[in-house]
Amino acid sequence: MPGGRTSWRRQGLGAALGAAFFMGLTPIFGKMTLDAGLPPFGVAAFRTTLATVCMGLWLARQRRRAFYIHPIGLAGALLAGALNGLGSLFFYLSLRPLGAALGQLLFSLHPLFLLLWVWLDREPISTLSLLRVALAVPTVYLLTQPSGGGHINWLAVGFMLLASALYALHVPINRRILFEAPAPTVTFYTLTGMSVVVVLAYAVFGPLAWPVSWVQWRPLLALALATFLSRLTLFMGVKCLGSLQTMLLTVGELGVTLLFAHWWLGEQLNPLQWWGVAGLGLILLLGYFDRPAPSQPRPRGGWLRWLQPPRM
Repeated sequence: MPGGRTSWRRQGLGAALGAAFFMGLTPIFGKMTLDAGLPPFGVAAFRTTLATVCMGLWLARQRRRAFYIHPIGLAGALLAGALNGLGSLFFYLSLRPLGAALGQLLFSLHPLFLLLWVWLDREPISTLSLLRVALAVPTVYLLTQPSGGGHINWLAVGFMLLASALYALHVPINRRILFEAPAPTVTFYTLTGMSVVVVLAYAVFGPLAWPVSWVQWRPLLALALATFLSRLTLFMGVKCLGSLQTMLLTVGELGVTLLFAHWWLGEQLNPLQWWGVAGLGLILLLGYFDRPAPSQPRPRGGWLRWLQPPRM
């Protein structure tokens, strides 16, 4: 029914914008936790494990059936989580030298990477989506202009772009699974896969350190909560709108990061970066009018076709 599709789309828009807000807070709390003295791999390990526990407790309050997922879906969710977990290691390695604002700006290139992944998976792409991706290029360029003739750590830039590409890759993988399983269930197993990767990396590469004061625990708990809520709303948006539509809407995370980086961390924006913020507003406005391109209810073929459970 048309009314049902409109309600479904509004729910997806709300979830995607919620994901943008919580994702925008992630680098803020991450930078605070790093500044409090925890190592990058420790930040990734603690925040992901705590977020996984939160998601598991939330599911347990629903019903036992909420944990059920098809074995192929389980494998796909764990794979998506492992890729995202690997990306999060690169994210936190580069966050301290780049800063919260610039780091998130570079990370927000993920819609461009996602466009490649969904094209390879034969997912239809609307003309307006392509326009919004094109607008993201000059927008990100404006946002990444340094102030005062500063220099950029190019190794950290490379790590952040790799984190962005891996983050984008895990979304179309979960998009396939969301045809068979509810978003909270997919979120839990994706976070589980992330936790395995980051905890192993922390145990092997260290240095091992435990939060010992409220100064360290406070931003870490806030980071874990933002991670839990961002993943849950992200996959709700993907289920309703599709992967590319949702990821383009989450470009709004840049505005959230820039504002809170200015208020809480004292990071300043120059005039060119404010023009970039205006570009973000335009991308979000176009997102309201964007409509998914016609597609089959469940994609066939593509390089992720192995994630479809066999038909009975």
